Amino acid sequence: MMISGITAAFGLGFLYFLGAIPAGAAAGAPVWTAAIAAWLGYSSGAAIVLMAGAPLRLWLVRKLKIPVEQDPSKLVWRVWNKWGLPGLGLLAPVTVGPQVGGILALAVGGRPARIFAALSLGVIPWCVLFGVLVAFGVKIAR
Repeated sequence: MMISGITAAFGLGFLYFLGAIPAGAAAGAPVWTAAIAAWLGYSSGAAIVLMAGAPLRLWLVRKLKIPVEQDPSKLVWRVWNKWGLPGLGLLAPVTVGPQVGGILALAVGGRPARIFAALSLGVIPWCVLFGVLVAFGVKIAR
């Protein structure tokens, strides 16, 4: 039973972090084991995207028409200049996820190792928060 909980938390952490810890706990893993599995799944999702590195960045710049030189009139550069990697690392788990967060950071010129660190560390507060909520049985959705 615990293996299915760990697998659920890891898999959902890879794709959809918000449901990973509750699903892992519901499937039989202890809450903190589910939180660690979700963190590992989330970090794995970021790592896979970041391994593609420069070729992915070049393709994205062409495909999404992201200007390589900074232009403060463009939204992507304003957000990047204001919040940078720490902001992305904290917001990606509850918004776009590790894959899209990694792709966005690569597209605006972030270095893969730093992006991975920001995404992997930024999800830790969410793991703790969701772990505590699940441990106390707090229901967020109906």
